[in-house]
Amino acid sequence: MNETSPQQALSPRYAKQVLFAPIGREGQVRLARSRAVIVGLGALGTVSAGQLARAGVGHLRLVDRDFVEVSNLQRQVLYDEEDAAQRLPKAVAAATKLRAANSEVAVEPIVADVTVRNVEGLLAGADVVIDGTDNWETRFLVNDACVKSGVPWVYGGAVGSWGCTMAIVPKKTPCLRCFLANPVPPGVGETCDTAGVLAAASGTVASLQCAQALRLLTGQPATAGVLYVDVWEGAFQEIALRRRDDCPACGERRFEFLAGERTSWTTVLCGRNSVQIVPAVEQTLPLSELARRLRLVGQVVYNGFLLSLEVEGYTLVVFPNGRTIVQGTTEESVARTLYARYVGG
Repeated sequence: MNETSPQQALSPRYAKQVLFAPIGREGQVRLARSRAVIVGLGALGTVSAGQLARAGVGHLRLVDRDFVEVSNLQRQVLYDEEDAAQRLPKAVAAATKLRAANSEVAVEPIVADVTVRNVEGLLAGADVVIDGTDNWETRFLVNDACVKSGVPWVYGGAVGSWGCTMAIVPKKTPCLRCFLANPVPPGVGETCDTAGVLAAASGTVASLQCAQALRLLTGQPATAGVLYVDVWEGAFQEIALRRRDDCPACGERRFEFLAGERTSWTTVLCGRNSVQIVPAVEQTLPLSELARRLRLVGQVVYNGFLLSLEVEGYTLVVFPNGRTIVQGTTEESVARTLYARYVGG
């Protein structure tokens, strides 16, 4: 399917959007000629993909390493029970739904784990990148790739009832490393799989991300700062940011994550049906606190030296320095997904 033509862009399908003055006819044609990449097709990514497809963005590239599970259906709006029963790759299932919603948009599903080896190729040609990921390491990798190539991207995250979003335009706005110098360490922050998440929270954050993407794709400046929202409390807060001259990425143009200097590495352990994950930076994890949180999701054994979690048919053995062995798989992408879900980082 080819991208939406300028004639199709002005079809009745988009009439209400064209009536919105900041977009108008010219903006709608620009959307039809635009290319967006959505990295991660979970709660954030499915809402973003659906809204951008219905808005008439001409080409959508969908990148995700995971498959659909029943537990996704509460908030990941492009999937249904049949997708979960078939364990379809999320990118494939999402593409089917989007094509049914708007056959005029070109949808390109890619089932892949985003790594230092492929990130620049996956983002190539994008006019905007949408963050739908579930871990900080991938976000910092996307930040490096986008800042290096000059591609705008929109960060987003949600857990529990709250979330935040931030538009990043290289050379014009602060980047993710201006906001956070380093990723949140593994085992410290909550994740959706340890603290839960409301669909209203992820849906609100994703909608805000899409609004920023539409601004950028129609040639308008992004709004500045980080916007926090708590849907349970009905609270919004915007925090202003400034570009940092000493920012490693946009200030000094040292792309440490893209170079592999700050990314974890994985090794398949021969004959053990296991994958070992070693964080980029060795640190001391609060294993007792992590054990308390993980007891809500699976069987945990903590002996004061290491933590073992049995969940989803796998066993994660977590050591005090963050090194983790995922038993029950030899697929690195599966191990990384489980690590992001339950250890975090």
